[in-house]
Amino acid sequence: MLGVTASNEKRHSLPNERRLTKMVPSRDEALALVDEYTESPSLRRHMLAVEAGMRAYAQRYGEDAALWGVTGLLHDFDYERWPNDAQTPDQEHPTTGVTILREKNVDESILHAIMAHADYTGVKASSLMARTLRAVDDLTGFLVACALVRPTKLQGMKAKSVRKKMKDKAFAAAVSREEMRQNCEELGEDMSEHITFVIEAMQGIADKLGLSGDEAT
Repeated sequence: MLGVTASNEKRHSLPNERRLTKMVPSRDEALALVDEYTESPSLRRHMLAVEAGMRAYAQRYGEDAALWGVTGLLHDFDYERWPNDAQTPDQEHPTTGVTILREKNVDESILHAIMAHADYTGVKASSLMARTLRAVDDLTGFLVACALVRPTKLQGMKAKSVRKKMKDKAFAAAVSREEMRQNCEELGEDMSEHITFVIEAMQGIADKLGLSGDEAT
């Protein structure tokens, strides 16, 4: 069992949302799981990017940044071993990862958000944390793609240029623009503001993402 800590953060009041006693892995414990199950440097960086976006939004909404950050960090930890290309709702990613976490007594609010971030599970994103994870997840991947074709990477990146790339269907074609828009709308954020906010969160860890642009200076 993970050495977990209790979290008593203030929650947004959402209809029918259960208040659960939160047993949350420490960041070091979450990173240990990522290290155990994920070898891909790009996938590790993706989870770090989502963690940064989740922590930033938690602070913006007055939520528990540690809880939200760990959720972002763990959301894809099982993906490399169980990618679930067939998108089976009750097998492989993210179900296998959630099973592993549940066996370690990880809080159900984390497990719910991880399950809900994949449409094919059929789990509705009924919490603010789950909706935020959905909105941050695809966007961070798209922002990385945008940064990789810029000499200065994340430095100086603006929402306007990102939205222009969104209109180019040939660019990062695997990323669904409609899902990004829908997830942002469900979160209740303006798309341009959402993009700017997540860019700024990622800029804070640009060196860890390999996107600092230092090599261009």
